[in-house]
Amino acid sequence: MLMSRFEMWLGWGEDLTFFYNDAYIPTLGSKHPTALGQPMSQVWKEVFEDVEDRIVSVMRDGVATWDEQLLLFLERNGYPEETYHTFSYSPLVGGDGTVEGLMCVVSEETDRVISERRIKQLNDLAATLLRAQSRSDVAEAVRTYFGSDSRDFPFADLILFDLPESPHPASGDATRWPVAAIEQGEKQTVIALDGFGRNLPTGPWHIPPREALILAVEQPGEARAIGALILGLNPYRLLDEATRDFASLIAVQIAGALATIDAVSAQRRDRDRLWSLSQDLMLVCDFDGVIRSVNPTATRLLGWQEDEMVGQVLADFVHPDDLRSTAREVAKLAKGVTTLLFENRYRCRDGSYRLLDWNAVPDAGRIHAVARDITQERLLARDRERIWAISPVVKVVATTQGVINAVNPSWTKVLGWIEADTVGRNILEFVAEEQDAARKRLAKLSQPDATVVESQSVFRAQDGSHHRFAWTAVPEGGLLYLFGRDITAETEAAEALAATEDALRQSQKMEAVGQLTGGIAHDFNNLLAGILGNLELLELRISQGRLEAISRYLETAQGAAKRAAALTQRLLAFSRRQTLDPTPVNVNRLVSGLEDLLRRTVGPSVEIEVVGSGGLWTTLVDRYQLENALLNLCINARDAMPDGGRLTIETANKWLDDRMARERELPQGQYVSLCVSDTGTGMTPDVIARAFDPFFTTKPLGEGTGLGLSMIYGFARQSGGQVRIYSEVGVGTTICLYLPRHTGAVAETEEEGESLCLDLGGHGETVLVIDDEASVRSLIVDVLTDGGYHVIEAADGPSGLKVLQSDLRIDLLITDVGLPGGMNGRQVADAGRVHRPHLKILFITGYAENAVVGNGLLGQDMHVITKPFGIEAIASKVREMIDEADKSRREGET
Repeated sequence: MLMSRFEMWLGWGEDLTFFYNDAYIPTLGSKHPTALGQPMSQVWKEVFEDVEDRIVSVMRDGVATWDEQLLLFLERNGYPEETYHTFSYSPLVGGDGTVEGLMCVVSEETDRVISERRIKQLNDLAATLLRAQSRSDVAEAVRTYFGSDSRDFPFADLILFDLPESPHPASGDATRWPVAAIEQGEKQTVIALDGFGRNLPTGPWHIPPREALILAVEQPGEARAIGALILGLNPYRLLDEATRDFASLIAVQIAGALATIDAVSAQRRDRDRLWSLSQDLMLVCDFDGVIRSVNPTATRLLGWQEDEMVGQVLADFVHPDDLRSTAREVAKLAKGVTTLLFENRYRCRDGSYRLLDWNAVPDAGRIHAVARDITQERLLARDRERIWAISPVVKVVATTQGVINAVNPSWTKVLGWIEADTVGRNILEFVAEEQDAARKRLAKLSQPDATVVESQSVFRAQDGSHHRFAWTAVPEGGLLYLFGRDITAETEAAEALAATEDALRQSQKMEAVGQLTGGIAHDFNNLLAGILGNLELLELRISQGRLEAISRYLETAQGAAKRAAALTQRLLAFSRRQTLDPTPVNVNRLVSGLEDLLRRTVGPSVEIEVVGSGGLWTTLVDRYQLENALLNLCINARDAMPDGGRLTIETANKWLDDRMARERELPQGQYVSLCVSDTGTGMTPDVIARAFDPFFTTKPLGEGTGLGLSMIYGFARQSGGQVRIYSEVGVGTTICLYLPRHTGAVAETEEEGESLCLDLGGHGETVLVIDDEASVRSLIVDVLTDGGYHVIEAADGPSGLKVLQSDLRIDLLITDVGLPGGMNGRQVADAGRVHRPHLKILFITGYAENAVVGNGLLGQDMHVITKPFGIEAIASKVREMIDEADKSRREGET
């Protein structure tokens, strides 16, 4: 007994001393554990009278009892509670054959009884509400149903609100119940019924409800509740979530019944409205053909007024050739047969005829008919058939599995297959090449979510020839509609043109390579001659002891070396490989800072006008490359005006929409434009087309390298912008740079091209220099050592990283970007910052072989300087970075 999962209790002796197992504890509730060992009459004193006769039967007569779902009001939780139990009492016989006690095996079925009862109530209520014909019927049905035999809700009331724009007024007395909270948006509320001052219905119980639950009755589309449902609560059960959910289902049923009634009312209104507004002709007539009523569309469609048709017979309006078929159809309707898709022609008031498509039903001794005007539809159908027949496009209708249902005459004209040899076959049978790809496309088109597919495939003609088609396949209504255009000839022509273009491109490529290498060799040989010659003279004069000309030789050699460096930068700019160091730039300030230099460069015969836009946006570019580009453009403009003229420099904000951006080969968005215009000789279209080609120049031999515009183009594209030329021969030229707008933070002031003059003396700071080129490394070491710095050298990335991972003090890391040993400069810097997160880093590079340097992706406290560089430039940069570190350290200490 104790281990059983069935609820059991045992009463022993005359007082039926109470013993029970663990499974019975939930039934006892708060009576556990004090019930153990107590007389049964005390444990269940509230229901003892209800079961006493059964106990007497067992103890006196030794006869077992059985009860199923017996209602008992147990007070196991401090209040009388509605419960249901199925149980049996069995006698326990002692050794002398007398009954010593009884055994009770019990199953509490309260939840099941209440659940089944509620399901039945929902079904019965639904049936009751189905009979309601109006909103007031619904309210009365609710009151009547719950006032009869509802144990969960002994009474109910329904209050319907007066809603804005609703065709239904309020119903019920909203003042009887406190429903204001529901009208204001509450979903449920519970009220106490004490002090209501009137007798409330008790339903099947002996006492009235103590509380009532008020719920919102809601309908989709309504912003507020349409009514309130008031439900008296069972006085023998607590209000739990299950009861709330049951009440909500009742509210939903009521809302559904109200919606159905509203829909029926709306249907009546809509039916009347449809009669008046329908674009179809509606007609009611007797079985003898006399017209009894027509809707207003009859006048719009046929021209006859209503009184000109009502009372007349159908034969007066039907085309003579259609009278016999119309009479047969009316006779069938008189026998109760519905008419579907019957066509005849009706005479209009102007004497013309309209083709009508009728649907009609016999009802209540009359014919109710609806007609649709299909006159234009039939004309269009005939036109479609004509287009199908004469279209040069091959048209195919097939199933989604590819079985052909129909082809137009162009199929036979192009491929030679007649319709009889085609229909019923799978379209894949006619595909001559790449059948697997065609089969996959067909499978894709057979999917439920398939969309239009554009493709090309080769089809086999009846004579064995092959034709390439461009197909458009449209899946619709379980079929495929295919439209094919024979592109065999144009494909062959395109292939021939592509071959010719490839050959021409290769020729142009070889010509450009020859021009590029020749130009580079010419310019560099001139520069190297100047450098080597002056160095040899320098060596000779030193050996002769003639030192007075040494400075001139040095100056000449340095000048040639600087021009070689400039030529290298132009080549890198053309190839978009120069190392850029973009910063936020105000182009107006940059132009203003260069204005004096530009005026001196172009000379007095050229008048310069600067037109700076107010509120100009900032752009993120390499300021020195932009200055160089502007200077080149102004020099080109000067050369285009040998007799003088006007040069205009103009800035502006440009918002490029999709069309304007496509014309300039840019993403749409915001840009800053810098335009240089001249009144010079202008360019022909051929010159404009080649203006950005490397080494292309219109200047005489020796007066131009042909790299200026190439450099500008490469710089602009590498900066995310574009260059465009607008020119007219004899009028002048405008060249515009379009640079992306920068929306980040911008410093208040900018140094416009001023050289940096710093104290080059160090104070014993430690600098790690990593460069695989010994001459460059030695140069930097000598400069920094002379400047008062402590310098540590490394020839490759791994050895430099070991120094960074040591305990040595390092104030600044100077590293080449391209390094041997498996680690480039950026990798060494990133690895070093793992141990030294605030390490200052200066990259040096002669070529942008690492895309993460100088591309807007430098990290905090990272800078870059480009080879070749001057001694003052490297020393000043080092001093600037170390001074920044000292300043940051002092600020952190304070």
